Amino acid sequence: MREKLEQRSFLFILLLVSLLFVLLLKPFWGAIFWACAISVIFNPLQDRIARLIGDKPNRVALLTLLICVVIVVLPILLIATTFIQEGLTLYQRIDKGEINPADWLEQMRNAFPVVPELFDRLGFNLGNIHETLSKAAVSASKVMAEKALGAGQITFSFIINSALMLYLSFFLLRDGRQLIELMVRALPLGDARERKLFSKFSEVTRATVKGNIVVAMVQGALGGLIFWALSIPGPLLWGVVMAFLSLIPAVGAGLVWLPVALYLYGTGEWVSASILVAFGALVIGLADNVLRPLLVGRDTKLPDYLVLFSTLGGLSLMGINGFVIGPLVAALFLVVWDIFMREFNDQDPYEDEP
Repeated sequence: MREKLEQRSFLFILLLVSLLFVLLLKPFWGAIFWACAISVIFNPLQDRIARLIGDKPNRVALLTLLICVVIVVLPILLIATTFIQEGLTLYQRIDKGEINPADWLEQMRNAFPVVPELFDRLGFNLGNIHETLSKAAVSASKVMAEKALGAGQITFSFIINSALMLYLSFFLLRDGRQLIELMVRALPLGDARERKLFSKFSEVTRATVKGNIVVAMVQGALGGLIFWALSIPGPLLWGVVMAFLSLIPAVGAGLVWLPVALYLYGTGEWVSASILVAFGALVIGLADNVLRPLLVGRDTKLPDYLVLFSTLGGLSLMGINGFVIGPLVAALFLVVWDIFMREFNDQDPYEDEP
C-alpha cells in the first residue's frame, strides 16, 4: 500500500514538474522548434562534414551551423530588409496620393459594368461597398507599413530568440543522437514505437521545410519576374508576398497575380493581363502542382488533400510555424494509428508497407 502511494505521488510530482517546465519554455517555443528543424534538416550535411574532418563534434557542429547561417539566415534577412523597404515606399506613395485605391476600384467598376448591375439586383449598395473597400485598402497599407516598420527595427526580443535558436541548434547538432537515445529510454511508449515516431518526425520536418521553402522560392521568383517583365510596380514586394502565400497549397500565389490580372483587364491592358494569366496558371501554378507533391507529399507519404488541410489548419492555429507543424501532426497521427491497427491485428507494426 505504501509503495503504491509513493509511486503515485512520484508520478504526480513528475507530471507537475514536467508541466511547469513546459510552461517555463513557452515563450521560446518558436526558437526551440526551429532549432530542432535546423538540426534535422542539416543532419545529412553534418554527417558529410564529419566524414571529411573526422570525429570532432564541436568543430563539425560549428561548421554546419555556419553554413546554415550563410545559405539560409543571411539571405532571408536580406530579402526581408528589401521587402520592408518596398513596403514602406508603397505606403508613402499611397499616403501622398500618388496611388489611390479608390481610383483602381472605379476603373474596375467601369470596366465590368455587369458587376454593378449584379450588386443592384442582389440589393447591395455598391457606393457603400466602394467606400468601405477604399478605406480598407488604405487602412491595410498603413497596417502593413506599421508592421514593416516594427519588423525593421531590430528588437531585443528578436535578437534573443535568434541567438537562442542558433545557440540551441549548435548543441542539437552536436548532441542530437545522444538526446534522442535519452528520450527513447525515458519515454514509456516502447523503444521500437519511439524510434519510429522520431524517424517520422525527422522525415516529415525535413521534407516539409525543404519542400515548402523550395516551392515558395520558385513561385516567388517566378511571380516577381513576370511582374518586373510587365512593369508592374513593386515586383520584389509582390514576389515576397507570393512566396509567403505559396505556403498555402493550391491557391497561394494566385491570391496575388489573379486580382492584378483582373485589374489589368479592367484598365484595358489586355495583352499584359492575358500574359499574366497564362504565366500564372501554366508556369507558377505548374510549379506548385509538380514540385509540392514531389518534395512534400512523396517524402512525407501524405495524400495531397491531407497536406492541404493540415497546412491550412497549422497556419490558422500556430501562425508561420504551422506550415511545418500541421503536416507533422498529420503524419504522426497516421503513424500512431498505423502502429495501433497493426498491433491490434497481430501484425508486425514496424515492418514497412510494400
